[in-house]
Amino acid sequence: MSTPAAGPGAHILVVEDDPVINGALSDRLRAEGFTVTSAVDGPGAVSAFMEAHPDLVVLDIMLPGFDGLEVCRRIQAERPVPVLMVTARDDETDILVGLGVGADDYLTKPFRMREVVARVRALLRRVERAAELARASRAAHTAGGVNLDPAGRTVTVEGEPVHLTPTEFDLLDALISQPGVVRRREDLLREVWGWHDDLGSRTLDSHIKSVRAKVGADRIRTVHGVGYAFEGGA
Repeated sequence: MSTPAAGPGAHILVVEDDPVINGALSDRLRAEGFTVTSAVDGPGAVSAFMEAHPDLVVLDIMLPGFDGLEVCRRIQAERPVPVLMVTARDDETDILVGLGVGADDYLTKPFRMREVVARVRALLRRVERAAELARASRAAHTAGGVNLDPAGRTVTVEGEPVHLTPTEFDLLDALISQPGVVRRREDLLREVWGWHDDLGSRTLDSHIKSVRAKVGADRIRTVHGVGYAFEGGA
C-alpha cells in the first residue's frame, strides 16, 4: 500500500450525518487540496471506505444505521487507516472507547475548521514518518516485558501480541525507546502528533490511558506537571 501524502492529493472520507457539517467539512478539505468522499450513515461509510480506499477518515460517532464506533471496527479490520473521531460529547468514556476500536485522534463539537485541517495534516504526516522509520530498519526495543518492533510495527507483552493503533504505537515507541527517562508532554506532542503547542494535552492523556490499558498501567509512570516515563529497565 502506498504512503499517503500529507498535502494535496491525499483522499479523505468524511462521515457525518448532519448535511451542513458534512458539506462544510468536505468543502474546506477540498479547498485545502484534498480529494474528498462523503457518507452520512454507518453502512454508507463502510461501503464508501471499500470503494474509495481513503488515506484518512473523519468519522462522527453518532450515525444512523450503526454508529461510528462500529464503522471504525469494521474499517480497521479491513485495512489499517488513520481515523479522526468526532464526538458531540466531551465524555472521556466515549473517547477511550473510540481510541480502543482504532481511532487515532478525536475532536469534540463544536470545532474550528482550521483545527480539523491541522489534525488531518498531522495524522497524515505521522503515517509518512512511520513508513520512513520502518524502512530505516530500526532495532526493536525490549523493556519491562514489552517488545516493540518498529520495522514490523508489532508489540508483544510478556510474549503475547497486543494490537495498538498507529498513534498508540508511536507513543509507546517514543516512551520505550528511552526507558526510565521522563518524556516531557510538549516533546511527546511534537514527536508523535507533530504539534508545536499544548492544545493536544487531553489527546495525549487519553492515549496514555489507552496504552496503559493494553500494556499494563504500572509500566507507564506519570510525572505530574512534566510528562511520562516507561518503567521496567533497559
